[in-house]
Amino acid sequence: MKKSYRAARMERHHKRFGSGGLNLVSLMDIFTILVFFLLVNSSNVQQLPSSKAIKLPESTAQQLPKETVIVLVNNQQILVQGRVITTVDKILATKEAVIPELLEEMKFQSSKSWQPANPEEGLEVTVMGDKEIPYRLLRKILTTLSQANYTNISMAVMKRADSNNQAGTR
Repeated sequence: MKKSYRAARMERHHKRFGSGGLNLVSLMDIFTILVFFLLVNSSNVQQLPSSKAIKLPESTAQQLPKETVIVLVNNQQILVQGRVITTVDKILATKEAVIPELLEEMKFQSSKSWQPANPEEGLEVTVMGDKEIPYRLLRKILTTLSQANYTNISMAVMKRADSNNQAGTR
């Protein structure tokens, strides 16, 4: 059986150009570059959890935060590692210098802590407090933390640009 002119022309065309295929070499190159990019840029950057309910005070601190237990304090409540412990109103209403709920939670955190339990040095904790919280609340929190053997206390602040660098002088 003889092919028509059109069928023969289509057959020649398909033989010449072939069917479209996927170039796997280029695709593998792209994925390799992407993997290296992700590996390089996924360094161990320590970031404190951000909360819209807290406005941290500003500072020119140069030291990066360590990975520690985080006590977050805003105008309504106190959170340890993201878990609500108690309310600020309840704490301010009492005359006690120590917050029992926070003390209990910090002892629990120290029992499951990966930090070495050295009684002379104490444990590390980072306090993220809103810049508008009253000082007496902060004093109660710090007293409670020292009672729970968290003596290495860091206060979280927002890094402010240095005034010399803002003006363009070095």
